[in-house]
Amino acid sequence: MPPVLQWLSNLLPTNPIAVRIVSGGSKRSRHLLLRSGYLAIMISILLIGLLGGDSTMKQLAMRGASAFSVVSFGQVALICILTPIFMAGAIVQEASPRTWDILLTTPLSNLQIVLGNLFGRLFFILALLFSTFPLFVLTQLFGGVPGEAIFTSYAIAASSALIVATTAVTLSVTRSAGKRAVFVFYAAVVMYLFVTYAADAYLRTKVPIGVGTLATQTTLLTAFNPFLALESALNSTTYVPYTPSSVPFTPLAPLYTSPSTSFCVICVTTSVAMMLWSTLRLRVIGTRGPRVVWWRAVLGTGAGARGTRESKRVGANPIAWRENMLRSQSIGGMFGRWAFLALGACVGVVLCGLHHQGTISSGELRLALLGIVGAEIVVILLTAVSLSATAVSREREDGTLDILLTTPIQPGPYLAGKLRGIVQFLVPMLLVPFVTLGSVALYVLFNGFGAAQGVTVSEALGVATVTVPVILPEGAVLLLLDLVAATSFAIMVGLQWSLRTKGTIGSVMAAVGVLGAIGLVLGFCAGALGANVPYVGAAAAAASPINMLYATVEPGSAIRDSLEDPRAARSSLVIGTVIACVIYGVACFAMHAAMKKNFMMVVRRLAGTN
Repeated sequence: MPPVLQWLSNLLPTNPIAVRIVSGGSKRSRHLLLRSGYLAIMISILLIGLLGGDSTMKQLAMRGASAFSVVSFGQVALICILTPIFMAGAIVQEASPRTWDILLTTPLSNLQIVLGNLFGRLFFILALLFSTFPLFVLTQLFGGVPGEAIFTSYAIAASSALIVATTAVTLSVTRSAGKRAVFVFYAAVVMYLFVTYAADAYLRTKVPIGVGTLATQTTLLTAFNPFLALESALNSTTYVPYTPSSVPFTPLAPLYTSPSTSFCVICVTTSVAMMLWSTLRLRVIGTRGPRVVWWRAVLGTGAGARGTRESKRVGANPIAWRENMLRSQSIGGMFGRWAFLALGACVGVVLCGLHHQGTISSGELRLALLGIVGAEIVVILLTAVSLSATAVSREREDGTLDILLTTPIQPGPYLAGKLRGIVQFLVPMLLVPFVTLGSVALYVLFNGFGAAQGVTVSEALGVATVTVPVILPEGAVLLLLDLVAATSFAIMVGLQWSLRTKGTIGSVMAAVGVLGAIGLVLGFCAGALGANVPYVGAAAAAASPINMLYATVEPGSAIRDSLEDPRAARSSLVIGTVIACVIYGVACFAMHAAMKKNFMMVVRRLAGTN
């Protein structure tokens, strides 16, 4: 084989790292079940979208196009959820100094190490992605789905997976984060998607596309969000790109005129730049020795010059102290949570100021709160799951669990300490939605400080009309209580799977899947009850923090039938929150008792595995 072809082959097809990851992962039954489940979900979505009583060709083509859109958006959503899960292994496993020390002694080049880690793990995401190709081709049999739309959908999904995967490998190569970065990685991805989508919804403008027909135009942010880029490609009649002659800023014309293409180009270009930077920086980590980082020396959080530091008070439960302190020693753990809290407070104040000046209407204020606070809730829950799902399996992998089992600590205090320590660590983050909503609640209670448009909204209930505040002020406190209870339950679910699973990646995947299913069921059921059953539906809104947020910000849609008596509806929200907190508490206690009972058996069964 010519030397050039041999070099190219060693970069990817015969790359030892890529071959090791692909061959090892392909033998795991968990990956087979994940691929089968992913394909089953896509098939189910497509079949449900094609069902209907009419059978004319035009109606069948419309249903086929609608089903294709649903499957496309669902595919991008699943790719955004699953890519961080698969790529978390690059952060958790390859961030180990021992792993990198071994890799750096091999004849592998820097580029081989980077590409092997990237495409070895990205292979499973691409396999999931292209397993649905026959389904997309099938939709063309019904008409209404052009071939260009199929390839555009795949290009956007693949570009999304590439940029997320490259970011994970960059974090791994630089060893700038380690295991604690997994939950930050999740939070950053989710927050980015929510914030850019909400900002785009606010910046959209109406344009006429026909006689008496209006559509919204794309914005500068469309090309930076996969869901917005896909929406501009599939819903081009209602979400229209700019024409070349009407672009607001000529140098950025491609971002306005062809956002889907621009999104793919941005993702590929950024990924290539990160791969090149990682390749150049790879060998630098081999020169790192033990030293005190400058910010640890300034804050006094690390070891001193002699490698020692003053002892600290541990408390009644050493596991809780260790769990909290272990995650608080990184710069992200120290400043990230408080910065998140400060950002939530600033967002609430800024929204109130914009509403007071008349820059945004009451409807736009509600939309902004739903998008921003909803993103905050999702980030908190994902963080809680990521932390708890790796709390035990991480210690099993690095051998810490074997040492802990030789101490007098019993299973009950051990598990309770894990729960308490993670909750203590998350306290600043749990306060973020409360602070954001609380700022607006105070604004409402003080009657908008004399705002010209007022702080009340008229909700139409059939033939009657009822006046309610822009948001229900007590909802800020109710949401905080509901979120703390739901987060505790999420932590217990994560601990359960972390205890039963030998690896961190498997435990995170299982916990996210279980909680996602529970959240969807509770959300849909609570939403249906809230919209159709008076008072009981309002109480049911507390079953999920997202539903509680919706009922607080949009009571006219979330608990419509209950608003016939606004005072009784608000009382029902309070009662429902108390009941939900009790139910979540009982569930946490029951799960703790079950895990405590089976702790030793499960630990012995998985002893020595990693």
